[in-house]
Amino acid sequence: MEATVTTANSEEKTWGGGNEPMGASYGKLMMWFFIVSDALTFSGFLAAYGFSRFKFIETWPLADEVFTHFPFLHGVSAPMYYVALMTFILIFSSVTMVLAVDAGHQMKKDKVVLYMFLTIIGGFIFVGSQAWEWKNFIKGEYGAIETKGGSLLQFVDKDGKRVALADFAVTLPEEREQLKRNKAKWFMEEGELPSYSVAEVQAGFKAHPDLLVRTEVVNAKKQKTILSRKDSEARLSQAHYVVEGANLIRNEYGSKLFADFFFFITGFHGFHVLSGVIINIIIFFNVLLGTYDKRKSYEMVEKVGLYWHFVDLVWVFVFTVFYLV
Repeated sequence: MEATVTTANSEEKTWGGGNEPMGASYGKLMMWFFIVSDALTFSGFLAAYGFSRFKFIETWPLADEVFTHFPFLHGVSAPMYYVALMTFILIFSSVTMVLAVDAGHQMKKDKVVLYMFLTIIGGFIFVGSQAWEWKNFIKGEYGAIETKGGSLLQFVDKDGKRVALADFAVTLPEEREQLKRNKAKWFMEEGELPSYSVAEVQAGFKAHPDLLVRTEVVNAKKQKTILSRKDSEARLSQAHYVVEGANLIRNEYGSKLFADFFFFITGFHGFHVLSGVIINIIIFFNVLLGTYDKRKSYEMVEKVGLYWHFVDLVWVFVFTVFYLV
């Protein structure tokens, strides 16, 4: 129903709850409402990350040391290369989505099918790449030692290059047993045992006089602090736990909060990308079946495109705060 407003000179019609407020359909308007609310959610997460990072800036991991892997290049340090490639693929998928929307406006079904297919492939590659990056982040590369005070100790050679625990730790004739709920008081348990015990790392360190300890504290030159041999031995005597990789409890790269935020924010974004891929697949098959030709409108492709562009834009911010800043 339409309401009317009567003035002294004329009678004006007001919007009665029908279609196209401000020229937008109901579906697109609801998509914009969702995007704005979701943008506020991501903004809150990134703001919390920013506050935490600057609070613990001295022990925050350096991105160039964390994200150094590239597929099929084992042992080759390629800082940020693969993350940059992932970002390019996601942005390129946004371009193909624009082309799909444009083809839909022109009612060109074959081109919509092609560009939607390319968008889906790009989304799958990105999600797979993110899963691969998570695997390497969780597994770790060098290992570290956590002291009784909670500090993190890493190992370097005389030239300052990182040294993995596997390169110097020795094997001692000792038996280690994993703490399980049925063998402990108060039903305590621990995760999978690390590859080496604290004693094996300490013995290996003593046998290699050229090794030094590097703390997690970052100096003014954005480099981790390397201790002298004497100080390294003193700090290593306080060793409490061997850390390999990263999880929600420990993190071999630095501050534990970094891993918590990394898993939560990139995982939340990855869920959005995967959801977008699934929705794109549904729309893709609808296009193949000619659903939108029968409706004489490809607006559904445009609405999905809005969501996909939003996901791409969010990744630009996530990429910036986690990998560049």
